[in-house]
Order: sequence, then C-alpha cells, then structure tokens
Amino acid sequence: MESKFDFCDFAVTICDIDANIVYMNEKACKTFEKFGGKSLIGKSLFECHKQHSIDTIKKMIQNGETNSYTIFKNGEKKLIHQAPWYKDGKIAGLVELSIVIPEKMPHFIR
Repeated sequence: MESKFDFCDFAVTICDIDANIVYMNEKACKTFEKFGGKSLIGKSLFECHKQHSIDTIKKMIQNGETNSYTIFKNGEKKLIHQAPWYKDGKIAGLVELSIVIPEKMPHFIR
C-alpha cells in the first residue's frame, strides 16, 4: 500500500477494523524497528499493547472516537493523535500520527 505519507517526517500507522496493521510509513517503521519495523504490518495492535491501550483501541473503533496525548520517549517529546478512518461511510480502522514536537513551541491564540 503506497501512500503520500511514505516520505513524511512523522510516523503514520494505519490499522483495519480488526486492529491489524495495514500500513506503516518509513518513519513509523524506523520508530518501531526494535519491535520488528515493517514486519509489524499484518500483525494485530493487540499483540503489542497493554490491556488499557487495547481497551482504548476497541473503544475508538466501536464509537468513532479520537485520542490525543503527548509523551516523552527516547529524548523526544511527541504528540500522538489517533483517529478513525472511514470507507463507504463506515469506520474502517484507525490512523495514528506520531509527531516529534520541539521542547519550546510557540502557541498562538487566534
């Protein structure tokens, strides 16, 4: 599955309705290299998450909810945003964006 996300500088991971990974861009493959990288495609998200995360994934898929948070991992602060994607008007799975954000980032009120 080739995508315009292949060469983005943020990680994109996409799963289907059953939580099986169907796509990872190059950055996602590098990010999760120690867990198998590209070989994770076809595997279930449930195999690599704790129960709390599994419950969140199931809830997002069932209810069409989004989930956003920040983390600090391996010396980098990241914004994680997870949202459903749709096909023919029905939830088809989830997309996760993992974006490195600078320590000091401007915030504007407009």
